Amino acid sequence: MATIKDVAREADVSVSTVSHVVNGTRYVAPETAERVRSAVERLGYAPSGVARALKGNRTQSIGMVVTSSTNPFFAALIHSVEAACFARGYSLILCNSEDDGDKFYAYLATLRTKRIDALVVLTANQEPGLPAELAAAAGVPTVVLDTEDAAPATAVADDSYAGGGLAARYLAEAGFRRIACISGPERHPRSAERMAGLLAGLDAAGLDLDPALHVVADLTVAGGSAAMAHLLDRPEGERPDAVFCFNDMMAMGALCAAHERGLTVPDDVSVMGYDDVELAAYMAPPLTTIHQPVPELGARAAGLLIDHLDAGAPLPRVVKLEPRLVERRSVGRPRGRTP
Repeated sequence: MATIKDVAREADVSVSTVSHVVNGTRYVAPETAERVRSAVERLGYAPSGVARALKGNRTQSIGMVVTSSTNPFFAALIHSVEAACFARGYSLILCNSEDDGDKFYAYLATLRTKRIDALVVLTANQEPGLPAELAAAAGVPTVVLDTEDAAPATAVADDSYAGGGLAARYLAEAGFRRIACISGPERHPRSAERMAGLLAGLDAAGLDLDPALHVVADLTVAGGSAAMAHLLDRPEGERPDAVFCFNDMMAMGALCAAHERGLTVPDDVSVMGYDDVELAAYMAPPLTTIHQPVPELGARAAGLLIDHLDAGAPLPRVVKLEPRLVERRSVGRPRGRTP
């Protein structure tokens, strides 16, 4: 790999002259500058980003720590953040902590050595107060996705309370009365908000959530399958006629569990998800779900940080984006009821 000394030797100039031409820090005679640029091109010299960052105190890079890059929702969100960064001339440095606290802080320390300009955090089972700790530890402007309680960091998320209420109203208006819920862990911020919205929506429709029909599960296909199996193990007259899952991966597991018992969705039981990952449209049957605006979430997170870095725009404390209902074929009508 060519160095700045190689370029200086090739162009027959001093190292400082090469630096001035490459960084545009001082006037250099046109003939000399052209000689330097030609040498740079011939040798394939690439200036050190770290060295330039030390001078300008900026690296044009944003770090991102996620708990998983395999969940389709997370993968789509990562892609949207990266695309927004690239469009604005920034690089994204991605670290996957696998929801391990020690690994999380180790990666955070690594990102600090890379002199990132800002940080994006996407957590799953976060502990209370973690966003504030992360923002303080990072020492740079920070946006936390998938939570609303992130001060002093900025929180960007869908309005999960509204999404839970939207699901409740939709199922109630379809005529369902025995509505079950497969939720995520209680400490998960989105799960708590969706549950609050669901309960409020059911209450407005004059319905209650039977505690026996609420199952807490991991936010995975396996978690949804096990939870659905638990619901379907109930006596036939006590089974739900509709199941609302707090993400699409759990809904996929619920569909599998119903199929394994010889049940037809939605004729025997309806299933509804949350997120609207790309795979949802290709499940069997295609999944009715609450759509999160993933491209907008990622673009807003990156845009807020870059506007702050480049133009000094203030960072808001919370940004909420509205979810919407996507009707497909996994939700029908209660047995014995016609439209």
